[in-house]
Amino acid sequence: MARYRGPVCRLCRREGAKLFLKGERCLTPKCAIDKRNFAPGAHGKSRRSRVQGYGLQLREKQKAKRVYGVLERQFRLYFKQAERQRAVTGAYLLQLLERRLDNAVYRLRLAPSRAAARLFVRHGHVQLNGKRVTIPSHIVQQGDVISVAERTRKKAFFQQILEAAEGRAVPDWIQPDPEDLATGKVTALPTGDDPQLKIREQLIVELYSR
Repeated sequence: MARYRGPVCRLCRREGAKLFLKGERCLTPKCAIDKRNFAPGAHGKSRRSRVQGYGLQLREKQKAKRVYGVLERQFRLYFKQAERQRAVTGAYLLQLLERRLDNAVYRLRLAPSRAAARLFVRHGHVQLNGKRVTIPSHIVQQGDVISVAERTRKKAFFQQILEAAEGRAVPDWIQPDPEDLATGKVTALPTGDDPQLKIREQLIVELYSR
């Protein structure tokens, strides 16, 4: 599956918001938004046009795509799937994105970023209900148990991940095992409402409804 391979800090600067694409670095003074909060490029600092209408809708869609690491074709498929549901389209769209296995691994603090979680899954370090799953876009269900493979738990890099993740908030819909930090359970379906990211899903719906 294709993915963006370029520098990610410029994506945050383009959207003018922290997208948490570099994990813990985004919480330090080294974050690009804190150091250079203007659009990338030679004229990014001098050209600050007011975005409205279509431009506002487009930026919100790009922001959601970049946060969850999906490209246009896959994002459009998620939207079409959300449209077919008897639910609020925008809310269900964000719920689908949150239920991706790589995002669930990140939310459980088993990886420092969603990009790292994607590689973690692809390399076979993650198990779902006791079985290895290597598809980052797999949609988790309520009651699913996510765990790290036994061989991976003993690795030094994984212990470093757990130590660095201490104190990071975990959303209500997914709960880590208090006795085994390398395991967690999907206890409910996410609402898609993340105050940290502040994605305005209605603008995305308006964009695709044009």
